[in-house]
Amino acid sequence: MDKLTIIKVGGKIVEEEATLRKLLQDFSALEGYKILVHGGGRSATKIASQLGIESQMVEGRRITDAETLKVVTMVYGGLVNKNIVAGLQSLNVNALGLTGADMNLIRSEKRPVTTVDYGYVGDVKEVNATLLVSLIKQGIVPVLAPLTHDKEGNMLNTNADTIAGETAKALATSFDVTLVYCFEKKGVLRDENDDNTLIPLINRNTFTQLVTEGIIQGGMIPKLENSFQAIEAGVKEVIITKADAIAPGQGTCVK
Repeated sequence: MDKLTIIKVGGKIVEEEATLRKLLQDFSALEGYKILVHGGGRSATKIASQLGIESQMVEGRRITDAETLKVVTMVYGGLVNKNIVAGLQSLNVNALGLTGADMNLIRSEKRPVTTVDYGYVGDVKEVNATLLVSLIKQGIVPVLAPLTHDKEGNMLNTNADTIAGETAKALATSFDVTLVYCFEKKGVLRDENDDNTLIPLINRNTFTQLVTEGIIQGGMIPKLENSFQAIEAGVKEVIITKADAIAPGQGTCVK
């Protein structure tokens, strides 16, 4: 099967001109078919503040009320997405910016209220793999914003890691998929303050042991759980690495 690389990136990397330019240059140099999934939470928080809207977070997750939904739709689907698309076009990458609502690409359901009401936040239920395959085979590079819809007229704020993982799973039967999660560190570290303690390979057994020992904790646990679910769904490999190291062979490989 043809190779497909799905890159997920967020944070200041996509929101600062210099780091974004470097990322897009690296991304444009990747061979084969590819998809870019992005976040943009810092920009959303900044613009919300400028509009007098207070951002509420619970354990790092944004509470998306009606006013916040307007902001994230504008920022993720507009400002951040189109800056990325324009940057890729300057590098001769024929990119197409999309939210989950465009062409019914990704349908979600509003997250049910349990101990926390996250508001207009979506849990992915369906990715239109047929549409993505068609676009990719035409030489189009999808750039996916972290927004989905419920097919009832409502946009939903949706975690970018989840969108990348669900997209990878949906395309695993059509391509040889590598999923790359980019963040601030070189990969999964034994000591989060020492980049020289990179763990190059993690499997289920290793993961369980490292969680028990307290080496892997916090937000890295769900990231790795998502990674294993992708592998179990047929994704060839998942790599967790730093955004300036998205070339093959870098970071932590999840098998």
